[in-house]
Amino acid sequence: MTDPRSKLIVALDVSTYEEARVIVETLGDAVEIYKVGFQQFVAYGPFIVRYLQAQGKKVFLDLKFHDIPNTVASGVTSAVGLSVAPHDAGTGKFAPLLMLTVHTQGGVEMMKAAAEAAKKRAAELNVPRPLIVGVTVLTSDAATDETPKLVLARARMAKESGLDGVVASVQEAAMLRKECGKDFVIVTPGIRMADGAAGDQKRVDTPGGAIKNGSSFLVVGRPIVKAQDPRQAALDILADMRRALTS
Repeated sequence: MTDPRSKLIVALDVSTYEEARVIVETLGDAVEIYKVGFQQFVAYGPFIVRYLQAQGKKVFLDLKFHDIPNTVASGVTSAVGLSVAPHDAGTGKFAPLLMLTVHTQGGVEMMKAAAEAAKKRAAELNVPRPLIVGVTVLTSDAATDETPKLVLARARMAKESGLDGVVASVQEAAMLRKECGKDFVIVTPGIRMADGAAGDQKRVDTPGGAIKNGSSFLVVGRPIVKAQDPRQAALDILADMRRALTS
């Protein structure tokens, strides 16, 4: 059976490094993958990524690159460099970059440039190539009748451009799995337990629901990091995922 920890990504959407450090230490071996987004990266830059890597944690770098092809290719090239272990990393826990995001609205040429840049730089550095996934429609956007069509169109464009997958809501996951194949990576934010508040997310589902709909990775932020007992909250989510994986 697949270990649900390999599918759970905890979003470190907190204000300070100290808050992030406490979360990582509290969650311990219950969580293997963390998302670093704008809030932490703007404040601390590569330092926060290096901190997580030194703990043996995999990093999902969610900066949603969206610019002209050359600029995005340069950004991706720099991001791949984060997979090179520092000289003082030793031979133990260090984990290379797992995944990063671009925005599908940037178009085919931009996404192709990102995919090609990642492949080229990873080969030059002799490091694993990070997965690249394209953001389709933000899960904070309310669904309309046109949302599934738009998500599917952007997912097809991402696949044709050489990306590994997309970020989409659970509501589109089953459709994407059917249309884009078993190896297509589907990252789903907007995960809440059945009794949890949706917050500013509009298109949400439970961890088990996401797994059953074909999600590859589940991104969970506030239900864990803002919980009274973050570790127990993570374990509850993992248990819900495990039930879906074995049913």
